[in-house]
Amino acid sequence: MATANLPAASLIPIFATPFAEVALPVESALNDALAALLAARATEERRDPARQRDPLCYVSREDLFDWPDETVAALRSELLAGLCPAVLATTLHTEAAFDQLGLQARARFAIIHADGCLPAENLVLASWCAIYCVAAPPAPSGRADSGVLRLYESRLGGMFADATTWCLRPPFAGGHHLWQPKPGSMAVFPAHLAHEIALNRGGGDLVLVRVRIRFANPGQQEAPPW
Repeated sequence: MATANLPAASLIPIFATPFAEVALPVESALNDALAALLAARATEERRDPARQRDPLCYVSREDLFDWPDETVAALRSELLAGLCPAVLATTLHTEAAFDQLGLQARARFAIIHADGCLPAENLVLASWCAIYCVAAPPAPSGRADSGVLRLYESRLGGMFADATTWCLRPPFAGGHHLWQPKPGSMAVFPAHLAHEIALNRGGGDLVLVRVRIRFANPGQQEAPPW
């Protein structure tokens, strides 16, 4: 098709989805202490009763940030401090206005053993999801997808595919997004996105902390209960 003398098109991306990777300034000693603490607390009493029991994946109740332990308090402080700039960058709030918002967070931990995974789900009654990696085994050769966070693309599910739409270039192309958990790193994304932790093919445990986050306007009195 000839393009000479045709009007120029103004092409912009729309319906973009924010995703942030944040490297938290957490020392390896704190991660080691956290991993040991979480392994010791991975008991039946602390297991999430709403989930089917899985011997390959332990998921706790959503009360981690209520624990009085210093290591948990240190993680909470660093995690929320790293989260806020990422969220602020997506909004029209000034920094001063953003600082006036009330932050609410609920956290749980997961210990994913070899050949375990976390099935796909999205999070309700929250705006943001943060997943922090405490410990991760190296991915085995040929299995780069071992233990990855997989975010599912849903925008283009009903789109007709033809000779052009099957090979759209970024950022217009569809496709799931993968994030490789590394100790000390955190992923932040909208809580409505369906996401999973793929099969852990490594030789050790993958230890993650997942947080539901939402923000309240100054003086806001009511919010849906967690």
